[in-house]
Amino acid sequence: MGGSSPAIGILALQGDVFEHRRMLESLGATVVEVRGVRDLAGLQGLVIPGGESSVMDKLTRLFDLVEPLRGAIDEGLPVLGTCAGMIMLAKDLVDGIDGQETLGGLDISVQRNAFGAQRESFDTRLSVKGVAGEPMDVSFIRAPVVTRVGPGVQVLASLEDGRVVAVDDSQCMALAFHPEVSGDSRLHEAFVKRAGNYPPLPGDLPTTLA
Repeated sequence: MGGSSPAIGILALQGDVFEHRRMLESLGATVVEVRGVRDLAGLQGLVIPGGESSVMDKLTRLFDLVEPLRGAIDEGLPVLGTCAGMIMLAKDLVDGIDGQETLGGLDISVQRNAFGAQRESFDTRLSVKGVAGEPMDVSFIRAPVVTRVGPGVQVLASLEDGRVVAVDDSQCMALAFHPEVSGDSRLHEAFVKRAGNYPPLPGDLPTTLA
């Protein structure tokens, strides 16, 4: 499978899976909800949704998904992470709970819950590099921010105060906000095109790294 209808998985252990599914399917992707290792077979891309990153970390370990996911990312699988997904993709985490781990994949440091509590959530319009036309409508919900950007990682968007909220290294794209909630599909559309150029994952992924 490939081209205009790539198979894209959504890590469906916790978080706003439905909103991503609805948007990806509207763009022509074939969506697979990932809850176990066997769900990774044939995928050309993966979305890690928003939610609670500490819970997501615990569940990926509980379901033996950590090493297969790290392996697939190391092999080049395109990944889009939003909010908690950004945290899961970060190399380094600030203000995580005791023992919290990430999958890694992006050479960034991320501060968890950088905007405060749920009541501090807000909607805004944001100019994003590479997105043509009007600024994007986006929602920040108990969002993280990027505090360090490594070599090879491009900043796609920052707030007016300079805080970095979107990055991309041409494989992994991470967003502190939720376009799948506000309904602006342009970054998802770019990700679907990226996934369409990636060969499907094999069906015999190891459960542990060699």
